[in-house]
Order: sequence, then C-alpha cells, then structure tokens
Amino acid sequence: MAGVPDKGLQLRSIIKSSGELELSLAEVAVAPPTGDEVLVRIEGSPLNPSDLGLLLGPADISTLKTAGGVTTAKVPDPFLKAMKARLDESMPVGNEGAGVVIAAGPDPAAQALVGKTVALLGGAMYAQYRTVKAGDVLPLPAGASAADGASCFVNPLTALGMTETMRAEGHTALVHTAAASNLGQMLNRICIKDGIQLVNIVRSAEQAKILADIGAKHIVDSSSASFQDELTAALIETNATIAFDAIGGGKLASQILSAMEAAANSRGGAYSRYGSSVFKQVYIYGSLDTRPTELARNFGLSWSVGGWLLTPFLAKLGAEGVARLRQRVADELKTTFASHYTAEISLAEALQPEVIAAYNRKTTGEKYLINPSKGL
Repeated sequence: MAGVPDKGLQLRSIIKSSGELELSLAEVAVAPPTGDEVLVRIEGSPLNPSDLGLLLGPADISTLKTAGGVTTAKVPDPFLKAMKARLDESMPVGNEGAGVVIAAGPDPAAQALVGKTVALLGGAMYAQYRTVKAGDVLPLPAGASAADGASCFVNPLTALGMTETMRAEGHTALVHTAAASNLGQMLNRICIKDGIQLVNIVRSAEQAKILADIGAKHIVDSSSASFQDELTAALIETNATIAFDAIGGGKLASQILSAMEAAANSRGGAYSRYGSSVFKQVYIYGSLDTRPTELARNFGLSWSVGGWLLTPFLAKLGAEGVARLRQRVADELKTTFASHYTAEISLAEALQPEVIAAYNRKTTGEKYLINPSKGL
C-alpha cells in the first residue's frame, strides 16, 4: 500500500526470570490496514499509572542503568513470583493515544478518516504506528491536536464511569481520593457541571489549593489532625455514600466507611447493634499505597469494599452507553476533559533513567506525554 511504512519503533518491556527488567525500542513490522482498518501515526500517548505498572512492574528504580540502547533495573526477588505470568515475555505498552490516520482499508468508514486526527484505545500505543479498526477510534473535533486527544479515553471514561456507577447503584453523591490528580480535577469539572456533590480527599494543603482554584467545594486533607471529623462533616453535608479510592493500601478506605457510618448515625433513627441500615460502598481502583488494606470494622454491617476497573465497567455499560460517554468526551475535550502535561518526551527519552525517575514519581499535577513521532 502506497505511503505505508514497512517498519516502525515500538517500546517493549520484559521482566526476565533472572530478576531483571529490560526496556528497549524494537523495530516491528507495520500492518497495512485492510477492510475497515486504519493506520495511525501516533503523536501522543500519556504515561498513566496503569501504564507504569506494565512498563516498570515492581522494578527497583534506583538500580536503573542504560547501555547500548537498552535500559535495565533489578526486580527484587520477593516480587518475581507475582510476575510469573509475564516472565520472559516481551510486552508492548501504552493503553491510549492519538495521532493522524495516514492510510486506511477500502471500507468507506475507514477511508473517511484518512488525514484526520483521532484518539484510540487498544494497547501498544508507545509506538510510531498502530493499525486498528475504524470503529475503535474517536475523530477529534476541528482544531484539536493529538496532545489534546491523547488522554481522552482512560481518565475521562474513568471519571464518567464513577458518576455513572454512583447513579446506577442508587447513590447521590461521592467521595474521591488522590483528588488533586489529573483524573481528580477532571472529576471535579464533571461534578460541578452536572450538579453532583463531591467530597475530595487530598494529602496536602498544596493539593487542596489546586482543587479550590478550580471551584471544588468539599476538600478534606488526610494529613490534618482533625481529618476524621472534617471528613464526617463533609459527608453529613453531602450525604455521599460511595467512594472511589486510588490509594488502596493502609487505613483510608476504613476511615471513609467509618465517617459514612458516623454521618448516617448523625441523622438519628432507632439504635441497632448491627449499625445503621445505610449502605456504604468503597471501590478501590488504584494502588498508590501498595500495603494491605486495613479495615477497622467499626462501621456496622451494611457496607462493601470492592475493586473497580474501567474495562469491565464499559463492557457492562454496553455499546450504546459507551458511545454516549465517548461523544460527551469529544464535545467537551478542551473544557471538562482537558489534560495538561509536564513534559513531552520521545520514545528514546522514555528509556533514560533520569526521565523514568521523574515520570515514575507520580507527583500530583504532573503528567508526561510520550510522542513517538518526536525527533523523526
């Protein structure tokens, strides 16, 4: 097919059974698009926490070194057993991205996308080229760049998924932890626009200011000596009974449930040794704290703690529901769902130890964008 490159670079990650992480750029064949497929030249793909989990695994970042275009790091022995399913398997990385359609199969829907800037979800996005079905891409609105659309799937659909889950399960307000993140700021804009009460849990005064500056109303700092009382007061005011927790480990989920129970009891009602009848839900969707989750069990018996993942949520929502959410993201791409990046790096730069150390810090408000076309 004219204009289709034969090969392109792709970032690969492998954890060897010898206990070493290896990152490299592999030259891979480019699949010419057929049927209803399109070939996208990738110009932006974000480094999300879920991507870092696959890219770096449990490697000790302090041991990073580079030689001959390959970056390595040691994986501590205790973590190797948990990595058994991926040992010695070279894996592509990158959940989502955006770029320009440079070729398409003969299907009219695919041909109509040639030359357009699109966003796509489907893995292996830390690569110069990606061939996917035309129906799996989202054409970006006029004037939107690849950087504008690179993060328009994972964070936007996760944030919308939280409010959709809240409504579907009969709750009227929600709690979110690590709330000053890019995702958290996006969720705030959704809730402000949709009139949803949102309690934001942050970990510092600096993070609280980030949210206050964008109009967030309920902000609680977990580092405060009066955190539990402040959280309970916010829950009494909002009646939030569902939480989405990005932290995962430690006592935070338990503290949220305890505060929900205290808020429910503050409204009066008959005493029950089994606690209030108000159902309280915490969904853990992240692992910023990798310690075990500790539950104090001082919040009655009407509660649940579970996991929440975007992909199963979208499968349950169905094609029509997913299309509705995707359209909203496209319509509000530069407002509600705008993403901001600390730095734009090339594939080669993504392998440099000092750059890895920077984007692996997961600092609140910082987000890195890989541009596989940078430097070409």
